[in-house]
Amino acid sequence: MDDAFAPLLAKVAAQDRAAFRELYKTASSKLFGVLMRMLGNRTECEDALQEVFTRIWLRAERYDPSKGSAIGWMIAITRNHAIDRLRARPVESADEDAVLMMADQKPGAEAGLMAKGEAQRIVDCMSQLEGDKARAVQGAYLNGLSYQQLADRFSVPLNTMRTWLRRSLLALRECMEK
Repeated sequence: MDDAFAPLLAKVAAQDRAAFRELYKTASSKLFGVLMRMLGNRTECEDALQEVFTRIWLRAERYDPSKGSAIGWMIAITRNHAIDRLRARPVESADEDAVLMMADQKPGAEAGLMAKGEAQRIVDCMSQLEGDKARAVQGAYLNGLSYQQLADRFSVPLNTMRTWLRRSLLALRECMEK
């Protein structure tokens, strides 16, 4: 799999500012899409994107190409930052149905990935997972739901949900590497 971001990340790890500008120019729209999907507020996403790229600049030397693609590594940083922001939000007293009604159902980051051809591979690999496990992966990694929220939603013990997600991710990784 061709990973155009990996050489840029290697240069960023060496503190190459020009490479960082190029990385921002080429990857920011994808990462912004992930943030919009999870946070839903454009202003908050713009702030979060700047923080994500600060983290990428500071942690670029930690990227290991043998463990996955550069865009996957950057999306993980983005997703984790969005989850941190979601957890920092004050808890509102709304029932679950109201919260589900607020979720953005429009295509987000997936649409950007589709343009690069990765989305079809992801869809193909996701379709190989069992229904509930695929929905749990989507809930965790696209909607930012916690293990506990997913365990409650699927009426399974917390450790079972952790096992589902771990095994599903391993299966997706294996499928994507084919």
